[in-house]
Amino acid sequence: MRELTSEEIKKLVELASTAKEFAYCPYSNFRVGAAVLGENGIYYTGVNVENSSYGGAICAERVAIIKAVSEGQKKFVALGVCTDVSGQFARPCGICRQIMCEFATDLPIYLIQPDGSYIVDNLKNLYPVPFNSNNLK
Repeated sequence: MRELTSEEIKKLVELASTAKEFAYCPYSNFRVGAAVLGENGIYYTGVNVENSSYGGAICAERVAIIKAVSEGQKKFVALGVCTDVSGQFARPCGICRQIMCEFATDLPIYLIQPDGSYIVDNLKNLYPVPFNSNNLK
């Protein structure tokens, strides 16, 4: 994976933070915004969308990735995720990690605080032994 420029990081953080404002989470009140940077240089955003049938909910990270894939982008440079929680860095859930791994096993993940500060983790660290196409052979 290539290094992101400071401008790319700034935009990733801003887009994930801004996207969070559109989250639909009337049950948990846990707003999440995500932005993924495609290899094509385009950013795709997503928010968590809850449902009264809890199994119908979808996470912001998956929305962003699915939006990108639905527009033809299947290679990613980085993902940013932002919540309203201060003092800790919320990491993607297991299903989101599995979806990310389908498209990029070495993806940098920017974990963003409400104030815009962030730390960077990596999908290889968060999901070291994934289920992938090799398991289907």
